[in-house]
Amino acid sequence: MRRFFAHLLALAVLGFGTAVYAQSGGSTGGSTNGDDASNSDLKNDRKDLRKDRRDLYKDRKDIREDQKDLNKDRADRYKDRRDLRNDQKDLGKDRRDLRDDREDCKEGDKADCKDLAKDRKDITKDKKDIANDKKDLRADNRDIRNDRKDLHQDRKDARKDKKDIRHDRRDIRKDKHGK
Repeated sequence: MRRFFAHLLALAVLGFGTAVYAQSGGSTGGSTNGDDASNSDLKNDRKDLRKDRRDLYKDRKDIREDQKDLNKDRADRYKDRRDLRNDQKDLGKDRRDLRDDREDCKEGDKADCKDLAKDRKDITKDKKDIANDKKDLRADNRDIRNDRKDLHQDRKDARKDKKDIRHDRRDIRKDKHGK
């Protein structure tokens, strides 16, 4: 009984081996035998490789542009923060001037009474400037967040393209060497 299974197993292995050898055409070279299927597969793999390299180039270009945008947005944010601090200082200074002018006006200084309207106008202008600076700061933070998302996505695409390039090169090697 054991001998029967051993012969049956040997026969199955030999039969399977010859079937595989017959399907491959008996040759291990992919492009030397003139086989159109493997030749077109090699051609398609090379085409995919070129496409992936172009995509990688474009992704790297996008990464550089997004990094530049991110740096510009950060510079804008710093400038808006500086403007906001200066406007807040001006507002404090104008409020102190208004308070001092009120006290002087109570004491009877008529020139300071005329400056009260001007000080109130300055305070209103400073509040408006502060509101605009805060709005600009929010917009800059939103731009930074969006640029960071774009940068992350472009880096992700570049990694995927590099991975595709590796696979395409591996496929080309397999097609050339018939492995």
